[in-house]
Amino acid sequence: MKTAVVTGASSGIGKAIALRLLELEYRVIGISRRRCDITHPHFKTLQCDLCNIQETTALGVKLQQEMQICILVNAAGFGVFQPHEELHPSTIEAMLHVNLTAPILLCNMLLKTLKKHAGHIINITSIEATRSSKFSALYTASKSGLRAFGNALFEELRKHDVSVVTINPDMTDTPFFDALNFETASEPASRLQSSDIADALEQILSMRQGVVVTEITLRSQRFGIRKKTMK
Repeated sequence: MKTAVVTGASSGIGKAIALRLLELEYRVIGISRRRCDITHPHFKTLQCDLCNIQETTALGVKLQQEMQICILVNAAGFGVFQPHEELHPSTIEAMLHVNLTAPILLCNMLLKTLKKHAGHIINITSIEATRSSKFSALYTASKSGLRAFGNALFEELRKHDVSVVTINPDMTDTPFFDALNFETASEPASRLQSSDIADALEQILSMRQGVVVTEITLRSQRFGIRKKTMK
């Protein structure tokens, strides 16, 4: 059975993608800091703190033993949005590692298997990878870095029939905003759902061999954001 690896599989976009891949009859290995609550005979969970380079490298070594990996989805990520001088150095290091370094490491360690199966690398970035926003310098740097990495890696891997796809979602109704002081608007047209990104992934996988959609940007029809009321 073909195997997919999905980081950030315990919630939000990563969980939606893992569930969709199971529906498409893939065996899925879900990576997250906390144990996933997905129960399916073809789902396996591996716990890993992607903030930690040693844990990430050990995860890569473990995944190298899986011989049927044909999809790597880098969906794990987090953001902190505040003046740059207020960010703690540990926050800077953690965000760059989760959002950028960990995906690069996992690609590096799984490329031999992905080449063997003419596989897919799918990087979930953000709309912030395509623009510049106040209080988003670090997050934008991490996500635009992943976008640039994917675009350059595609050029390297074209002759090996490995597709590299970047998905840039607009604000999506997920637990991403739980620790932030703002969230998506309540109006459905002003926010994406995790299933929308899973739909995009399914469309990518349905393309005929030899055709690659290298980048998809998903936007909500309307702009909406709301500040949380302080308790």
